[in-house]
Amino acid sequence: MKLWQKETGSKKEVESFTIGRDPEFDILLAPYDVLGSMAHAQMLSTIGLLTAEENEILQRGLKDIYSEIEKGVFEIAPGVEDVHSQVEFLLTERFGDVGKKLHSGRSRNDQVLVDLKLYYRNAVKEIVVETEGLFKLLIELAEKHKNDLMPGYTHTQLAMPSSFGLWFSSFAEGLSEDMGLLKAAFDLANKNPLGSAAGYGSSFPLNRTMTTELLGFGDLHHNVINAQNSRGKTEKTLGFAMAGVAGTLNRLASDVCIFMNQHFAFIAFPDELTTGSSIMPHKKNPDVFELIRAKTNQIQAIPNAITMLLTNTSTGYHRDLQLLKEEIFPGIETLKSCLRMTHFMLSSIEIRKDILSDPFYKHLFSVEVVNELVLRGVPFRDAYKQVGMEIESDRFAPDQNNLNHTHEGSIGNLNLDAIEKKMEIAIGDFGFQSIDHQMMNMLKY
Repeated sequence: MKLWQKETGSKKEVESFTIGRDPEFDILLAPYDVLGSMAHAQMLSTIGLLTAEENEILQRGLKDIYSEIEKGVFEIAPGVEDVHSQVEFLLTERFGDVGKKLHSGRSRNDQVLVDLKLYYRNAVKEIVVETEGLFKLLIELAEKHKNDLMPGYTHTQLAMPSSFGLWFSSFAEGLSEDMGLLKAAFDLANKNPLGSAAGYGSSFPLNRTMTTELLGFGDLHHNVINAQNSRGKTEKTLGFAMAGVAGTLNRLASDVCIFMNQHFAFIAFPDELTTGSSIMPHKKNPDVFELIRAKTNQIQAIPNAITMLLTNTSTGYHRDLQLLKEEIFPGIETLKSCLRMTHFMLSSIEIRKDILSDPFYKHLFSVEVVNELVLRGVPFRDAYKQVGMEIESDRFAPDQNNLNHTHEGSIGNLNLDAIEKKMEIAIGDFGFQSIDHQMMNMLKY
């Protein structure tokens, strides 16, 4: 039996096709469905649709269900359509008709939207926590290896001297900038759609500001149509944010796969973190980073998949939107896994020392010599030509130990403090602590 069902049910073929993968995703939404219901019940009691006693009963019952979810014993019973139905059926089974009153002033449209907003808000927090952990490790590695030089490349060709400190901190700052994308997604998820019902509001005198405050939302979707239209827009924005983090990880993973190659041999990992070959006993394969590279490419495809799902959808709810979860939910878990594994692997990275002392890399120092001539008064174009002629005639013999980079963000001045401050400010802007505090207050009610 379904909440919307009258006398006639759906054929099993239709039911199976329309439900899809929702049951597995609904379990993830369960705690947020309970929290949204707790806020809704409190609000209903202030506008006369629930008595104080009925509200107390529902609050107690919802907290019990929340506890069951945390213990892993909550499940959606066979024949029950979704998590919203399961929560309502449990309340009705345990407390009678008061359970049937909880849906007053709500549609499943705004109910699932609240669940999703709360889920996405928490998902962003978890991604930020994992990202911050990796960021701190990258800063530590940058400081540790700031004097260990390595080649820099453009067009995959030898270009100029770099350092492992510069390389590691480039990804650290990249992650700090990815926080801006995540913040944009967070801000969309942190708006309350509850009370928009099916997208056209309700004749009940709902207090939407109250539920906004109870659930710790930063703002309200004021227009009820826009609240419903935010479904899809929120996922697409989150998808782009996840793609930004994934892009940073992807480039790091690609570099690692190349730098582990025997032709480079810039870095290595303990044998137990690499894999071997069934026939080649010398092989040490970077399988973890190859999979990170592939998985982050899958994540970077999510915004396009979501865009295509939203194509041709007019104003209001459409069943098409159900499929958004099939893109974004697994992507969230994959991204967190990639962040954790990147941190795990880099914790054991081994750096090769004195790479640039090899004469093979002497051409990396061409710009150093050109700049030195310019500092002596030689016009830049003349200095460039002079050094170019020396390289062509194989007379170029630079001092490969003489580097003097001092400007901000260069080999000799990594600005790690400034990058750390940038990340600190970015994370502080989310305001996770106040949201956590409000959620704890809800459960203490």
